[in-house]
Amino acid sequence: MDETEFWELVDGAREAAEGDPEEQADLLVDRLLRLDPDAVLDFARHFEARYNRAYTWDLWGAAWVLLGGASDDAFDYFRCWLIGQGRELYEGAVHDPDSLAGLLDDFDEEFDGDGEDLGYAADEAYEQLTGAVAPDLGLPPAPPEPLGTPVDLENERALAERFPGLWERFKD
Repeated sequence: MDETEFWELVDGAREAAEGDPEEQADLLVDRLLRLDPDAVLDFARHFEARYNRAYTWDLWGAAWVLLGGASDDAFDYFRCWLIGQGRELYEGAVHDPDSLAGLLDDFDEEFDGDGEDLGYAADEAYEQLTGAVAPDLGLPPAPPEPLGTPVDLENERALAERFPGLWERFKD
């Protein structure tokens, strides 16, 4: 599976789910079940690589502003949700997290920002196809700390300065 096929699966499931992350995850599992186990593992590698790439202080700060705070787990689920939003939004956010202010049409912290189930879609499909737990993907481990310059997530002034677009548009 190449990168284009990966994003086509993500986008197709999101469009069919009309943006509902839980429904998107269910649809993604259904679509992955149509593939062979090796292709599902390829999908998992693409997902995990993007998930790890999004482990940055800047994206955590952006998630903090959008969600009104983001624990470790909430940031993990946010990164899954971000991947589920498709290539354009994902790449834009990774490159410049404050660009989410212009890339997001709407954002409802009660509905958006939590794609936990998306993170398990490939594992679930692989297990259903093979009856076994997915093997190690052979990817480098995630960094122990977010990449980039740390931001004081508790400091509203620091967040407003670092993410002026997001702060203006989404802060309560």
